[in-house]
Amino acid sequence: MTQLAEDCFAFGAKSMTVAEALDVLRACVTAVAEIESVPLARGRGRILAEDVVSARAVPPHDNSAVDGYAFHFDDLVPDTETRLSLAGRAAAGHPLGRATRRGEAIRIFTGAAMPQGEAGGPDTVVMQENARAESGAVVIPHGLMRGANRRRAGEDVAAGTVILRAGARLRPQDLGLAASIGRTGLSVRRKLRIAIFSTGDELREPGGEAPPGTLYDANRFTLSALVEGTGARVTDLGILPDDQGAIRAALAEAAQGHDAVATSGGMSTGEEDYVRGAVESLGRFHFWRLAIKPGRPVGLGQIGRVPFIGLPGNPVAMAVTFLMLARPLLLGLAGARATEPRRYRVRAGFGHAKRPGRREWLGVRLEDGADGVPIARKFPRAGAGILSSLVAADGLVELAEPVEALDEGALVDYLPFSEVDR
Repeated sequence: MTQLAEDCFAFGAKSMTVAEALDVLRACVTAVAEIESVPLARGRGRILAEDVVSARAVPPHDNSAVDGYAFHFDDLVPDTETRLSLAGRAAAGHPLGRATRRGEAIRIFTGAAMPQGEAGGPDTVVMQENARAESGAVVIPHGLMRGANRRRAGEDVAAGTVILRAGARLRPQDLGLAASIGRTGLSVRRKLRIAIFSTGDELREPGGEAPPGTLYDANRFTLSALVEGTGARVTDLGILPDDQGAIRAALAEAAQGHDAVATSGGMSTGEEDYVRGAVESLGRFHFWRLAIKPGRPVGLGQIGRVPFIGLPGNPVAMAVTFLMLARPLLLGLAGARATEPRRYRVRAGFGHAKRPGRREWLGVRLEDGADGVPIARKFPRAGAGILSSLVAADGLVELAEPVEALDEGALVDYLPFSEVDR
C-alpha cells in the first residue's frame, strides 16, 4: 500500500502557485512498493520498475537495407562501370552459408545478413534498380559510396546499453524495442487502486428518476475516466448521502484497500459540506488555496497515510484541477518518472482579460493557421460549470501568473487533451 510521510500535504501559505503545489507533491509522494512481472502483450500503459539493459546488439549482424547486390567496394573500377561475377544468394533468415571471395558479387535482399569472407566480406550494396544483371554477372555503376545500403550491427541498440528507464510509462514502441532484444516480459509497478465517490442528497444516478431539485451525477463518471487515464484501477463507491457518519464509514473502509481516495464536491465550509469533517476525523485535511482559475480550493489530506484528494464540485474546475494536480500526484504514486504533460505554442484567436497573480486555463479548439501555426478558438460560453465547453475543446490554453491581458494573435501555451489521456 501507499505510505506517505505524516501530514504530507501541510502547507502554511495562504495561497500558492501551481509550481509551488507541484513542488510539495514531488517532495512528499513516493511510489507504491509492489512490483510485478507482466508479459509484453499486457505492458502498454504500465509504469516500468526497472532499467532494461540489452544483452545483445540490434540488429545482431550487419545486414542489407535494400534488395540488390553486395560486393567489396575496393573491387570497383574508378570512374566507370564494374562487372563482377554473380556467385550466390542471401535472403533474410537465409544467409549465404559460405565465405565469399574478392571479385564476386552476391545477390542480397533486404534484412539479409551481409556475407563474411576475404577481407571481412562484402561491405557495400547496390540497389537492384541501379545495377544490371547480365549472363551470370552484375554490372555496377560508378559513383557509389563505400558502405552504401549496409546497416551495421548494433546501429539500433548496442549491447550493454539501457534501452528503457525505470519510471517510463510503456508505449507500443517501448514494448517493441523490448521484444527486439528478446524480452518476453517486464517488471512494472502494481496498478494503483483508487476509490472514488460523489456526495450530495441532490444527486441521482443517470437513467433513474430525477424529481425537481435533483440532478444526474456527471462528475463521478468524468473523474473515473480521468483516474483510469493514469493507468489506475477505479473502485466506484457511488453516491454517498449528506451524512458525515456515512461518509466517514465509507472513507475508513476505502482506506483499508486502496492507494488513494478521490471525490469531487463538498469542499466548501458550508453546513451541508460533510467531507472535510469526515476526513479530519480519520486523519488530516488541508485546504490548498491555489492561485488558479478555475479550481481554487482543493482538499488534500490523509486517511492514516492514504492520500485523500478532494476536487471542486463544478465539473470544469474538477477536470482542470485533476489534470494539473491530482494527475501528477497519482502518477507519482504509481512510480512514473515524468508526470508533467508537454505544452505546445499556438496562436490565440481571441483576446482575454485576466487578473495578474493567478494561472488560468481556457478551453479551446484548434484551427489551421495560414502561417502554419495553429489558431486556438475559445468556446463562446465559459465558466466552471459549463461542461459542454470542455466537450467542444481540443485542449486548454494556459495563461501564466504574470499575464494581465492576452491579445488576439499572441503566442500562448497549449495543453492538448491527448497529452493527458494516455
